[in-house]
Amino acid sequence: MILSVKTTGRTEMIDITEEVHNAVRSSGLEDGLCMIYVPHTTAAVTINESADPSVAKDLLMVLNQIVPWDAPYQHAEGNSPAHVKTTLVGSSELVSVQQGRLVLGTWQGIFFCEFDGPRSRKAHVRFLSAPRP
Repeated sequence: MILSVKTTGRTEMIDITEEVHNAVRSSGLEDGLCMIYVPHTTAAVTINESADPSVAKDLLMVLNQIVPWDAPYQHAEGNSPAHVKTTLVGSSELVSVQQGRLVLGTWQGIFFCEFDGPRSRKAHVRFLSAPRP
């Protein structure tokens, strides 16, 4: 399954947990693994707290501080900071599925991370079924 994600800012974190939950439900997977993969060099995916939106804002603030937009990068397109942030955060997450539900902690959510927006993006969601006993 492919999720479409439309971003509106240069850097932002979009909670896609519900969309991934829906993908698990529609897949019929009972027990196994769910992989979320972002096929972009300037976007990523991560799991972190979703109960308080200020956590995502804090994460972006720190990433923007440690990887500034105005450093003397050599990449001609001018989006090197986005490439660096993607490498730091990562392009995939693997989540356990039990009894047809994602196994996430109480406060955890799955976030699509935009580092070079706004853009129309994709997140691939794939499943691996656990062997039956």
